[in-house]
Amino acid sequence: MAAGSGAATATGAAAGTGEEKDEYVKPFTPEKAKEIIMSLQQPAVFCNMVFDWPAQHWTAEHLSKVLHGKQIRFRMGMKSTDTVPQFETSCSYVEATLEEFLTWNCDHSSISGPFIDYDYSKFWAYADYKYVVSLFEDKTDIFQDVIWSDFGFRGRNGRESTLWIGSLGAHTPCHLDSYGCNLVFQVQGRKRWHLFPPEDTPLLYPTRIPYEESSVFSKVNVVNPDVKRFPQFQKARRHVVTLSPGQVLFVPRHWWHYVESIDPVTVSINSWIELEEDHQARVEEAITRMLVCALKTAEDPHSTRAWLNPTEVEETSHEVNCRYLNRAVSALFDHYRTSKTAEVQALRTNGEHMKKEEFNVHTLVEGEQTGSQNVALGTVGEQAASPFGPDLVPVLPSSEAPPAETGGMFKNDGKGFVGKDGEHFDKVHFTKKQRMVSGRENEMVEQIVSNSTMAPSQTFISTDDLLDCLVNPQVTKIVAQLLIQGRSL
Repeated sequence: MAAGSGAATATGAAAGTGEEKDEYVKPFTPEKAKEIIMSLQQPAVFCNMVFDWPAQHWTAEHLSKVLHGKQIRFRMGMKSTDTVPQFETSCSYVEATLEEFLTWNCDHSSISGPFIDYDYSKFWAYADYKYVVSLFEDKTDIFQDVIWSDFGFRGRNGRESTLWIGSLGAHTPCHLDSYGCNLVFQVQGRKRWHLFPPEDTPLLYPTRIPYEESSVFSKVNVVNPDVKRFPQFQKARRHVVTLSPGQVLFVPRHWWHYVESIDPVTVSINSWIELEEDHQARVEEAITRMLVCALKTAEDPHSTRAWLNPTEVEETSHEVNCRYLNRAVSALFDHYRTSKTAEVQALRTNGEHMKKEEFNVHTLVEGEQTGSQNVALGTVGEQAASPFGPDLVPVLPSSEAPPAETGGMFKNDGKGFVGKDGEHFDKVHFTKKQRMVSGRENEMVEQIVSNSTMAPSQTFISTDDLLDCLVNPQVTKIVAQLLIQGRSL
């Protein structure tokens, strides 16, 4: 399917008046856009949805004037391509202003300043994961420049967004996000996205080292894979798309992605959208954190940072991790109880009488999983009314090797936290993708931050409880198989 031309559709006259108006009509209403996002099971690119956003002018040069003199942390990586992924733990870091970045990036040299040790021909720079709410803490009016409400998410703007500014070659290693789905607005330059479906996870050789909450990394460098070490990767279904300015990419839940800047300067703005499945995912993430931190710190307490991603700066003590796990489980149970209560009340309102049953988490979990499957099946059945057209372009599988840049516009060639009332919390045990959430989750984080000693939760889980599950024969059998497979690599 061909991509849209990139031009918005002009309306000839105002409805009902005949009066000529110089305006544009977006191809999807907010309600329709949200419906697509919540039902679509594959990546897709929205066109002609952000042409009136003030944030379309957020070029690196513009932002350097707005943020004049503000120090930003840049990740410095090598342009040379190895078969080993360039994780954040292998990069160096520079504190610099956007003006200094642009001088180094445009002049391709720096005789002084923070980039003096980095030859432009050998290095790239990436200001990644920069929270708009932190960058512009004294310029809050700028939050309104980002209008995610156009995609049906009322009230979501720059406050719940993250900024990415990079030079040619800057990239993130292939990973999946444990929480939510992702909307990415390309402002300046182009980025090439390599995406793989959740079903291909075993083929991506997932790992949690280096550890970063909510990011599951691939051991494979997907643009230069070591097929001898990772032979199953050749079966992975790669989807490739080049995202251009003015386009918005939708990345569904648990889709793997490797993202690379292919122009001299790139600027992107994204927002992670919370999903129902996130409640259980937080419990899984808490378990992972507790295990990784316990095992790695026990191995060598003097070099704990060697395995911890530089962006993961929270305390890693067992006590804190245990509290976090209990909070995640309590929040999950509270969510199920709330959902069950709402369901009963709705049925009673409709005249249906139900006998109040004792809460059973197993039944609710099974019900939720079954419901999710039904939704997915329903989505497939509704494909007859395809949402795709000139303004919504599916990202299709690619049968080719990673493509060389040919200059085409669009190709299917195949750390602060803000509460619901605006208050700020330090980042404590919460993923970068979920620091923008509101409501109960905000309160949960606030409690973790403020309570140095926490009363036992009603759903108290001890270290022994977790250990009992982990040494279950079914689990240890799987672990043994994974260890043996890993050694055979």
